[in-house]
Amino acid sequence: MSLFIIWFSAMFPLVFSPGPANIVFAASGANVGVRRSLGLLAGVDIVYILKSLLVGYGLGKVVESHPMALNITQLIGAIYLIYLATKFFAATKNISANDNKKLGFIDGALLQILNSKGWVLVFIMFTLFSGQANDTFGVLGNLILVLWLAILNISVHLVWIKAGDLLARVSNDPNYNKWLNRFYGGCLYLVAAWLIFDNEIWREGLI
Repeated sequence: MSLFIIWFSAMFPLVFSPGPANIVFAASGANVGVRRSLGLLAGVDIVYILKSLLVGYGLGKVVESHPMALNITQLIGAIYLIYLATKFFAATKNISANDNKKLGFIDGALLQILNSKGWVLVFIMFTLFSGQANDTFGVLGNLILVLWLAILNISVHLVWIKAGDLLARVSNDPNYNKWLNRFYGGCLYLVAAWLIFDNEIWREGLI
């Protein structure tokens, strides 16, 4: 079995699962459509590529020796998700897609920098596949993994944006769109709560 098939079988479920970024993508697609969500996508995925390069070429060892950094990032990320969730609830007052303020490049970049799931996913990928990739592709091994992950991320994120867009088109009833925004906001609140309470900081008694 080829390395790519094994890699895809492991990584696709992790990338496609409904984490913070995917929920935000669906909400953005529902609110402003696919085209106006591309800035958000660019922010998330450019940072994802940079994150992958950093971890693949040395940052992973630094984080392993300072695990508290990831825990703190998780807490800050949860606070940012609460902020985004509140924005989606506020959007229920602006039903028209033309009136809704889109999330842009900076929002996406911040979301991905503070997305602890994204960091963990990259660590998992290099832990599982870096050795095999280097055996198969030589010095380009880690770079190939980064490229595969970038293509998978962009494809999956476009699917989530389009899914949100299609879901919003099911009904033109303003109340439907209002409750859709509340659903996305509620999902982000739940994810934020999980990130806050399921954090090693509390178990270590450091706060």
